[in-house]
Amino acid sequence: MANYIQGLLEGKIVNFQGQKVADDIVKYALIASTIFSFILGFALQSLRVTFGTLGFSTIVLCLVVLPPWSMYNQHPVKWLPVEETKKST
Repeated sequence: MANYIQGLLEGKIVNFQGQKVADDIVKYALIASTIFSFILGFALQSLRVTFGTLGFSTIVLCLVVLPPWSMYNQHPVKWLPVEETKKST
């Protein structure tokens, strides 16, 4: 059961450029949403608005970054072929 859950949670991004794109999106979106949430909550004098906006933006960010979208797999890694070795006895 644990392997099944891990398989669901594990992303299918198998290239390093796609991982960098996803990382950059997360980094900049979290910074922007934190600043926006703070300013909006400060303007309205409401912590509920601050945390609600930050929570909503985090959920939207998860929907953008976590699924294995094709934009993250544009540069797949080309693995080397397996070389068979002969055992000498």
